[in-house]
Amino acid sequence: MIAVCGREESDSQEEVARAVRALGGDAIALVGDLNDADVPAKLVDAAVASFGGLDAMVSNAGIASPAKLCDVSLEAWDKMFNVNLRSGWLLAKSAYPHLKKSRGAACFTSSMSGQLPHAGSGPYSPTKAALAMLAQTLALEWAPDGIRVNVVSPGMTHTPMSAKMYADPAIKKAREALIPLSRIGDPNDIANAIEFFISPLSSFITGQDLCVDGGFSKTILSHIPGRPSSVKD
Repeated sequence: MIAVCGREESDSQEEVARAVRALGGDAIALVGDLNDADVPAKLVDAAVASFGGLDAMVSNAGIASPAKLCDVSLEAWDKMFNVNLRSGWLLAKSAYPHLKKSRGAACFTSSMSGQLPHAGSGPYSPTKAALAMLAQTLALEWAPDGIRVNVVSPGMTHTPMSAKMYADPAIKKAREALIPLSRIGDPNDIANAIEFFISPLSSFITGQDLCVDGGFSKTILSHIPGRPSSVKD
């Protein structure tokens, strides 16, 4: 049983819900703008009302607006922190009593930009770094209740937000050349990692931040001139 949430009513979350139903499961599509502080609790309440409880929570909301930090307005700063960080905290607060009952799991979607500084990303990197620390702190606080909390940090991935960029063959090829596995990530790559973290397969794993990036973030030393490199000639 799955509740799929989106910022606005669209075919996307309903398509996911239909796919779950086609496989014999039960699913509902919910709508809510997580920039609104009242929405996270309403979404959790709707899911619990429909299914009678909560076994897992996935916080996947995120917005980006590239800019130099000194050029970011206070309004833009607050909105990004509200969506990327505050919403996850509020979802977690609302989900906690239900996850405690089920001894369930929570997973937050951060970014490799939360593990490494990304100049020109505006507040994006700070929000994602804070989100990972939020999740890891919750992991310690909730461990006595049997609730596991982990983080998935995607690298370069095909998404609706990045579609325009990867439509440029030159950019796509240049980026693929930087990734040891020689391809851009697919949303299924991220979904598989999240599924692992909220499943019994990770029953002894909590407080971890897994970067799903095809090995890209581990290549920094390979770029030093004169050092061995795994990059193909």
